[in-house]
Amino acid sequence: MKKIFLSLTVLATSLMVAQNSTSYWQQHADYKMEVDMNVENFQYTGTQELEYTNNSPDTLNKVFYHLFFNAFQPGSEMDVRSRTIQDPDRRVGDRISKLTPEQQGFLRVSSLTQDGTNLNYEEVGTVLEVELQKPILPGEKTVFKMEFNGQVPEQIRRSGRNSSEGIALSMSQWYPKLAEYDFQGWHADPYIAREFHGVWGDFDVELTIDKNYTVAATGYLQNADEIGHGYSEEEIDAQGDTHTWHFVAPKVHDFTWAADPEYIHDVRIAEDGTELHFFYKDNEEIKENWKRLQSKTEELLLFFNEKIGPYPWDQYTVAQGGDGGMEYAMLTLITGERSFQSLVGVTAHEMAHAWFQHLMATNESKHEWMDEGFTSYISSKAMNRVMQTDAENPHTGSYRGYLQLANSGVEQPQTTHADRYSLNAAYGATAYSKGAVFLAQLGYVIGRENLDKTLRRYYEDWKFKHPTPNDFIRVAEKVSGAELDWYLMDWTQTTNQIDYAIKNVEEADKNSTKITLERIGEMPMPVELSIRFANGDHQIHYIPLQMMRWEKEPETENWIQEKDWAWAYPTYELSIDSPLSEIESIEIDDTQLMADVNRENNVYPSETSEKE
Repeated sequence: MKKIFLSLTVLATSLMVAQNSTSYWQQHADYKMEVDMNVENFQYTGTQELEYTNNSPDTLNKVFYHLFFNAFQPGSEMDVRSRTIQDPDRRVGDRISKLTPEQQGFLRVSSLTQDGTNLNYEEVGTVLEVELQKPILPGEKTVFKMEFNGQVPEQIRRSGRNSSEGIALSMSQWYPKLAEYDFQGWHADPYIAREFHGVWGDFDVELTIDKNYTVAATGYLQNADEIGHGYSEEEIDAQGDTHTWHFVAPKVHDFTWAADPEYIHDVRIAEDGTELHFFYKDNEEIKENWKRLQSKTEELLLFFNEKIGPYPWDQYTVAQGGDGGMEYAMLTLITGERSFQSLVGVTAHEMAHAWFQHLMATNESKHEWMDEGFTSYISSKAMNRVMQTDAENPHTGSYRGYLQLANSGVEQPQTTHADRYSLNAAYGATAYSKGAVFLAQLGYVIGRENLDKTLRRYYEDWKFKHPTPNDFIRVAEKVSGAELDWYLMDWTQTTNQIDYAIKNVEEADKNSTKITLERIGEMPMPVELSIRFANGDHQIHYIPLQMMRWEKEPETENWIQEKDWAWAYPTYELSIDSPLSEIESIEIDDTQLMADVNRENNVYPSETSEKE
């Protein structure tokens, strides 16, 4: 293990002023599972022993488990939602409704005990409701033992068998998973195809499967010799028809695996010592891209180490599987039949999730933009470097996505639960594009250097915890010194828009020019006004936002700080010591890092005035 784990022994009891201004705490769950997979009918049986520690100040009288595979049955919430939403995910559509009993997925619990006592429980869709015989007091541990069985559904969403690229098993969300309990209570959300929240813990998993299958999984393989590495074919044949793969995964909140009889397995040791594992089909059409991907994956890893913080596990796996790209602990499943650019791009995004979700594990059902948006932001920067694009602003795609959303009339606040967006497109643009712009635009507000420091400080303060939006913005405030509650509130809790305009430019006298700016949108922002002169000179007039109680450090030599602009005043005037005849152009935010919804009124002279 890397040295970062040395500090984790105090994790469960560490105190830190956090989410709701109380002492920080989080639950802990250690899993031991033994699973037998039948690759003929794709059914499996398993046992689970779960040691649960209640680190909360509350007495728990019930618990909940997620039974995700039950979503792949006709009439499930995922099925009905997909068939009734205006813009269904094309991967799902009405496919669940047409599954035969042999194609459906299910996950059933056949027995459950708490410290040896049988428990009453009820299966309600994708959630198991459990009534405890003995309450779990604050600080107490209890052991749940369970027997369960499941059937892997046809590949539809994330999990499944026989994907479109021929991967036999993509095993995500496959086991009964204890729901998270935190300062907001239980999070026993039904599975409707969106996001997740999990309890930190250690996993010890034994998977028994046909010996011809190669397994990629979360965690470290404990018995490579026993499954054939280093043995002759005769010795392997003598071991029987199945192999048991034993994995151990420390400090994760999920466990995922994939298996296929045609997997090629490559290993690359990165500069920081991390073992990078690659599993992909023995397919001549994709081999070259997957070979080339391996050095790029190392570059991505080192970039994220530099910009966020050190990857703490000793291993990371990229496996062909799933239905697009999806991040899991120590592993990602991605589709592999892509162009090289696309293959690197999806790896960059999913690998970045190892930091923004598997290290800083926000409740992504409630704060999906912190997961997807932060990942989109940092992966765009990573791609800009490793693919040597060298774009001045690598986030232009995210800005376009947000501006389309803001002007669409269907935007909902980012505080909307991930399952309850009216449109899938609105969810996607809000989580990915608007979430990425939150960070890129924060760099405009507090300065890019302060933003870089904020991300690294966020990692140090919140790795292996469950940060909330308030926790992140407090880090940004501590790093920069600015008051930023207004930014978090307006951007994430409302659909207020940014729209600043140059209202009027006129000659005050023969030696000066008066410029009147106007705030049209409801969301406040500091303003950077760029003025270019006919002689080639250039000035940035920085207008601080009064409610920030702070001013950004000059970013250029020609930086001129003006008086504050209080939000309630709709207009703002400033005077330039140059005649209007010497001014070539005036523009609000020429960096275009402020997500102004109408840039046409940001420029003087406007296109309209030029035509006139």
